[in-house]
Amino acid sequence: MFGGGGGLNPRKMEQMMQQMGIDVEDVDAEEVIIRTDEYDLVFNDAEVTKMDARGQETYQIIGSPEQVEAGSAGGDAGSADSEPAIPEGDIEMVATRTGASEDEARAALEDNDGDLAAAVEELE
Repeated sequence: MFGGGGGLNPRKMEQMMQQMGIDVEDVDAEEVIIRTDEYDLVFNDAEVTKMDARGQETYQIIGSPEQVEAGSAGGDAGSADSEPAIPEGDIEMVATRTGASEDEARAALEDNDGDLAAAVEELE
């Protein structure tokens, strides 16, 4: 991004990014799934970093994915007629983060199409 930043002090890099309006935060992700038409890439225990540059969010995933059959990752893929199930881990994460009950967390996730951040924001 800044060209040859290998020798740049990480603290200095962080200061420069803040001056440019770029916020960086680590995301405590348990699993990341990238779905394509042909296969899914599943990252277990990946390091995820979120960069917010003036409203434009970018996510960086560091890890080694496992390539699996399309739709087989992440539990119940559901049928075309039914809504996909909300993963129990997502429900627990939202409930823990907000102090809400699991039923409230499930409802917030369903209201927000499984979007964790939106569900947390709704309950906070």
